[in-house]
Amino acid sequence: MIKTVIFDMDGVLVDTEPLHRDAFFRHFAELGITLTAEKYATFLGSSTRNMYQQFKAEFGLTQDVETLMSRKRKFFGKSFDDSTDMELLPGARELVEDLHRAGVPLQLASSASKETIHRVFKRFELYPYFDNIVSGEDFPQSKPNPALFLHAAKLAGKPPQECLVIEDSANGVTAAKAAGMYCIGFSSPHSGGQDLSHADQVVSDLRQLSAELILGLSTPVSKVENQ
Repeated sequence: MIKTVIFDMDGVLVDTEPLHRDAFFRHFAELGITLTAEKYATFLGSSTRNMYQQFKAEFGLTQDVETLMSRKRKFFGKSFDDSTDMELLPGARELVEDLHRAGVPLQLASSASKETIHRVFKRFELYPYFDNIVSGEDFPQSKPNPALFLHAAKLAGKPPQECLVIEDSANGVTAAKAAGMYCIGFSSPHSGGQDLSHADQVVSDLRQLSAELILGLSTPVSKVENQ
């Protein structure tokens, strides 16, 4: 039986990916890095730290990782603060509130920085609904490593087999399954055609989900038909 739900943030609760992408590519231009859209898509679900660690090694960047991250986050922060039309994704607030009313503990496990998570949670008043928040910046490896999800389960006091993860990236689904958790893949139009076929279930709209449906899922996990 599912006892807690772990949400990813970017691409599941809110679409900040265009702002992240713009910030990264502005910074790449400054650094003289050429990165294709296809190559960039392989990093979705990874933390900013892990991305810059790889870029530093691959492109021979001389600045330290902290400096590189700080510059990118300045680009992102300005874009986020200037944006006026950003909303939670359709069905996200309704699902969060439905699960909360049903007494299901909610956790966040996002590769985003604590600063970015705070910006989103403050703007959309999400703090009251979530018991714990786990940021990828606290881990040496991000998704597809399962550490974020396992830590979220530990904070929730639940074994992995009683946890359900909602993810929109291939790296995130891989991490959830490696953690031994049930995973619903959200085929979001904002997530760059990610391969979610290894999720237990895939939905194309968060409004296909409800507390009743999620609590009715049983473990151990098995493949089910897509909604």
